[in-house]
Amino acid sequence: MDDRYAITEAEKKQVLSTYFKQGIEGPLDIFPSMEKRKVIVLQNIISRFERNKIYTEKEVNEILKSIYSDYVTIRRYLIEYGFMHRSKDCTTYWL
Repeated sequence: MDDRYAITEAEKKQVLSTYFKQGIEGPLDIFPSMEKRKVIVLQNIISRFERNKIYTEKEVNEILKSIYSDYVTIRRYLIEYGFMHRSKDCTTYWL
């Protein structure tokens, strides 16, 4: 990440309230198209996972399904943006 993605607390709060209308622990209403907003949303989503825990794909999907209907897209972005890693055979995931 570079300076383009510097995020203030006020900006983070505003973005999260826009995209998580039922609160930050609730579901995502719509996935943002702007990169900086994606990062903020993904940071919130990844906080629902435990560090140092290995997840199966099914476990990841179950967590993400409760957040957003297009959970596959969210899972892909979590990997692409480096918030989550997975094994080469895609059977295990971790932070």
